[in-house]
Amino acid sequence: MWFKNIFIYRLPADCAVTVAMLQEKLAAKPLQPCSGLDKQSRGWVSCRGDDRLVHTANGQILFALGVEQKLLPASIINRFAKERVTDIEAQQGYKVGRKEMKDIKEAVTEALLPRAFALLRTTYAWLDLQNGRLIIDAASAARAEELLEFLNKTLDELQVKPLHTELSPVAAMTDWLAGEQAPAGFTIDRELELRATGESKATVRYANHVLEGEEILSHIAAGKRATRLGLTWNDRISFVLTEQLQIKRLEFLDIIKEESTTLADTADELFDLDFTLMTGELAKMLTDLTDALGGEKAA
Repeated sequence: MWFKNIFIYRLPADCAVTVAMLQEKLAAKPLQPCSGLDKQSRGWVSCRGDDRLVHTANGQILFALGVEQKLLPASIINRFAKERVTDIEAQQGYKVGRKEMKDIKEAVTEALLPRAFALLRTTYAWLDLQNGRLIIDAASAARAEELLEFLNKTLDELQVKPLHTELSPVAAMTDWLAGEQAPAGFTIDRELELRATGESKATVRYANHVLEGEEILSHIAAGKRATRLGLTWNDRISFVLTEQLQIKRLEFLDIIKEESTTLADTADELFDLDFTLMTGELAKMLTDLTDALGGEKAA
């Protein structure tokens, strides 16, 4: 259980969520298989393949949203619709109009949906009540918002907000590069994106490249600002920080993962240890990163 891309949210100060309450609320909205004409179904699923919708370890809480979606590509719909149009035109002797074509596609979709293959995808979320954070493991903002929307319906409008810091990531990352000095506890890695602030939005990207010297400084002097930067925290976690304060390509270095594999004897023990190690290290890293960005912005 290792998160890869995360979105960070702040829980309300008066958040009263408990494990028992969360289990009860999630159980009221479990994932149900898509019915015949449903294109998609959403609901809470087990993190472990058992009956528990909430997993806890060391005071940290893990839960997951499941989305079952029918796979019905537009190319398939168009192919069947084209065959039906050909038959209609042959029988009636005139070209099918735009409105009739739309109706045909809708009818074809309804006929094919019950036979369409359903794909299940899962989005995990970590509730860190000790630090007042909700962390969603999602590669895109749309997936994170999907989980948030369903969580709000499940917990009666739980008001969470994206984490905001006093310094914007763009300003901080640019300053670190300009001064050739990462904040305490962090080192600058070999990935960078610089973007001009003018209308041109000229962009320079570096991958597996040493980020020091006159070339980087000249881009900054010309007005470009850092929008993505690779960082490593305490030689234990590497990641890419984005201009929206998203954490991409999160990687827990071998020194951490070895701790769980040497201590766990069963798959269940390994899951617990992985989750405990991940949340323990990531919670400290997020606190240090927030401090490096000037602290959390007051509401």
